[in-house]
Amino acid sequence: MAKKRPQTGAKRPQLTDGEIPVVGAREPCPCGSGRRYKACHGRAAAHAVTELVQRPFEGLPGECDWVALRELVPAATAALTLREGLPEGVPSVTLATVLPMAWPALRRDDGSVLIGLQNDTASGDISRDLADTLLRALEAEPGSPVQGRRAPAEGPRLQDLLAPEAPFEPVVHEGFEFWVPDAQNATPEVAASLERANAAAIPTVRLESVDAAYWCRTPEKNHLRWVMPHPEERLLDALARLHAAGRSRLGEGTRLVGSFRAHGLTVPVWDLPGEMGAQDVEKPAAEFAERLAEALAAEAPLTGDERRARGGLTNRQVTLS
Repeated sequence: MAKKRPQTGAKRPQLTDGEIPVVGAREPCPCGSGRRYKACHGRAAAHAVTELVQRPFEGLPGECDWVALRELVPAATAALTLREGLPEGVPSVTLATVLPMAWPALRRDDGSVLIGLQNDTASGDISRDLADTLLRALEAEPGSPVQGRRAPAEGPRLQDLLAPEAPFEPVVHEGFEFWVPDAQNATPEVAASLERANAAAIPTVRLESVDAAYWCRTPEKNHLRWVMPHPEERLLDALARLHAAGRSRLGEGTRLVGSFRAHGLTVPVWDLPGEMGAQDVEKPAAEFAERLAEALAAEAPLTGDERRARGGLTNRQVTLS
């Protein structure tokens, strides 16, 4: 019988976490542990990519409007200001709710960049995915779309790329003509996508008297959807106090019907009469904001009626994200 070779006691060199490359899930982990990558350092890498960030837009100017444009507003744009300024050949960067053919981003012929906000994302951090798309769009060839991909776990987030002092000012549009400079000469594919998108768009208006409140018209009735920055439990208490006191309405025929939960923020929703337009709700919304501020400052425990009102509001919450 052949003699077995003596086993040496030498250990494989160990790599630090920062030096470990990405390999196939079933391959031996490069760290030298002897385990497969997916059961060793691959597990941490996968967790970093898929871990859900509850408030992906926290820290950005206009966080509430970011949430509204992501979940509630059909057609809107907002100019973005980069922390390091615009690269050469890029005259502007614009956020858009939706782009033609659901492209994640588009580099126009003139070099300007459009970023789509309402696309599906590959990781649990929308901010990181959008930042990755933005960086690739800045380097894309003019006249070409940017495809989606899984962003690197260690990549930057929007909070790293956008100027923190720049205002975020959404512009709501009736349709999606902003997709192309000359809609009359759009390609057949883009024209068809534009027609479908315009047909499905719900008329929406951003109020001027308060922040991040959006009036919209649906076939059944009108609504006001108001994204608020306050902690959820505190806000629900305040809404319950007002609701129990009969002070949660926005005028005759209106009703606070519940709320959405989206990206870590709460979005109270009111039903409005069909004849109540956006201008009609401006003053009532501003007056409600004053009542809400008083209710948010209250520290007394909820009464029995207020607790029942809170329970009703909680039961009518719908989570969007």
